[in-house]
Formats: sequence, structure tokens, C-alpha cells
Amino acid sequence: MTIKEVSIDQILPIRQQVMWPDKSIDFVRVPEDENGIHFGLFVEENLISVVSVFIHGQEAQFRKFATLEQFQGKGYGSRLLEYIFDFLEGKKVTRIWCNARTSKAGFYQKFGMVETEVIFQKEGMAYVEMERYC
Repeated sequence: MTIKEVSIDQILPIRQQVMWPDKSIDFVRVPEDENGIHFGLFVEENLISVVSVFIHGQEAQFRKFATLEQFQGKGYGSRLLEYIFDFLEGKKVTRIWCNARTSKAGFYQKFGMVETEVIFQKEGMAYVEMERYC
């Protein structure tokens, strides 16, 4: 297993396949992608999990965290999330946050993230903003 910085072009297919398989690849792009830091977790040189990080001063948001379905539940996503938390703490950010699908909030709570009062819907999915202070 290897985690390293990757290009946006490498992660877009996984984002699309995992998060919005019925949408176009352009749907999974975010306006800030060109300014983000994109990470991938590789198993036997195959990219299986991705996340993008956007640092704004003392805060950082991670977005589009996705693991291929056949590799979910095996700890790979957890390893990638721990890696980016360590990376961001090394960058001296004080708050890390994300917009989590409410169905996945329990996963993020295992990493010390807590739900905020910000709740919204996108494309029929319910989301909650979650945060962790460093």
C-alpha cells in the first residue's frame, strides 16, 4: 500500500464511479480542483482510494473522498484519511472539515470529527458539515 499525491486526472474516474456513477465525469469536478492537493492510495500499483484537500489559511476542507466499492470496509479509506489528517496537522491547520453524506457521518466520527448544525441536500442526498479541531 502506498499513499501519494496524484493529479486531478487520475482521481476523477474514481470520484465518478464511486460517488455519482449515473452522472458525467464533469459532474464530479469542483471549481477549486486546480488549486487542490489530491491524494491517492494504491494497492499493488492500482489506485483504489482518493481524496482532495483544499487549504485556506488555518482551515482545510477535504472533498470527494472515495474508495472503490470492492475495497470498501477493508481499512484503506481509514488509512488515507489518517494520512491526510497527519499531513494537514503538519501544515499547521487548526480546523479540518468536510461535507459528509449523513449516511457516512458515523465513519467520520471515528476520527474525532463532529457534526455541525449545517445540514443540506444535494441531488437528493442529505449532507452534514463535520469538523475536527487540531
